[in-house]
Amino acid sequence: MDGDKDPMMGKKAPDLCLPDESGKMACSKDLKGRWTVLYFYPKDDTSGCTLEAKDFSCMVEDFSREGAAIIGVSPDPADSHMMFIGKHDLKVRLLSDEDNKVMDSYGVWKEKSMYGKSFMGVERSTFLIDPDLKIRKVWRKVKVEGHVQEVLETLRSMKKD
Repeated sequence: MDGDKDPMMGKKAPDLCLPDESGKMACSKDLKGRWTVLYFYPKDDTSGCTLEAKDFSCMVEDFSREGAAIIGVSPDPADSHMMFIGKHDLKVRLLSDEDNKVMDSYGVWKEKSMYGKSFMGVERSTFLIDPDLKIRKVWRKVKVEGHVQEVLETLRSMKKD
């Protein structure tokens, strides 16, 4: 689905209130007033997820200069996030959605299949949320390579509008 035609485009971002890697709660109300890159990923310390988190971490200062926070969400518990951050020197905040409710509200908790078996899992997706908590851009079924640069360029172009 083209991110410009995604049904969530232009709508208020679904509420979230989840613990981060240190157990501190991160809630939607805390995001108001600044841009947010909210990305959903399947699992800590797997190859694609590690690459994506490292790419965002490498560009965290660029996003910060644009007034944007970067937040990753997966079903992993906070202690897993803490180890993941430490192992790879990540600079992004990671939230735990162990009951998958927030992921479901964003439409990223989906039936997937691998080797002929069906299971529920996270569809790698990114949401660019404006300071009024409206979803301005959606990327679904994200391919990691080049994605972070595309998100940054999109943010910069939207801020000029």
